[in-house]
Amino acid sequence: MILGIIDPLEGSIVILVGSLLTVVASWLAGSPYFKIIFWSFILIVIGVSALFGVSAAGGIGGNTGRPMWLMVVFFPYPLGWIIGITYSVKQLRLKPLEENSDNVE
Repeated sequence: MILGIIDPLEGSIVILVGSLLTVVASWLAGSPYFKIIFWSFILIVIGVSALFGVSAAGGIGGNTGRPMWLMVVFFPYPLGWIIGITYSVKQLRLKPLEENSDNVE
């Protein structure tokens, strides 16, 4: 997910794949942050879809006739990315459960 930040449009594919892998990893690990990471992935998908849609339609501003405030539809993309990175790091910092622990309380 970090590599895709270099170029937000072309890197969005890298970010999508990275966030999908993070969702799968958190699901397989049974992470308590799975739902948050999953919803960050959904936000990224929505934002990237809007980014490609507006780009395919010719962009915004300038001579396109579309106002600059239309960039608001891209907001889920960076929001999902920030949430995804934050909770991925939190997930990595979780201490693994010891399955065969002799310290039973």
